[in-house]
Amino acid sequence: MTERRTFDIEQYLRDVRERPCFVCGLVSGDPTFAHHVVFEDEFAIAFLNKHPTLSGYVLVCPKAHLEQATGDMSLPDYLRLQRLVFAVSEAQRAVLDVERVYILSLGSQEGNRHVHWHVAPLPPGVPFEQQQFAALDAERAGVLVMDEGELAALAGRIAQAISVSGAGTGGRP
Repeated sequence: MTERRTFDIEQYLRDVRERPCFVCGLVSGDPTFAHHVVFEDEFAIAFLNKHPTLSGYVLVCPKAHLEQATGDMSLPDYLRLQRLVFAVSEAQRAVLDVERVYILSLGSQEGNRHVHWHVAPLPPGVPFEQQQFAALDAERAGVLVMDEGELAALAGRIAQAISVSGAGTGGRP
């Protein structure tokens, strides 16, 4: 059984409302916002979720501080970002035991304004009532406990699978 810890929603809400944009902080190299990066180029960045409810849960973001999933970017840029979402999903499927991959764009003008996609791999065998939104709800599901070595190894495997596919936001697969 995978170990989980209770998610401190109150602290999380304070952080996202009071701190600077975590994606911009990560992109700028601020160690306060460090994450395990699985892909980065001049346009986008993808990294492991700091509060994962599922192993291999990745966030995919444009590097530019954009706030709307469609309204702040051109169709070519949107499709370029979706190419990376696809590549991350396929990489997760290549290196993890995955029944389904959930893909959502979440955020709020009150916190986590920087547009980002959640790419969350659901492992097989999760009971139906614990799937879908329940699997992503950190308050309900708890957050996975993983040490830095496990996270680094997982990020490395996902990054390698993205690299091998050649399916980042640039070149062709």
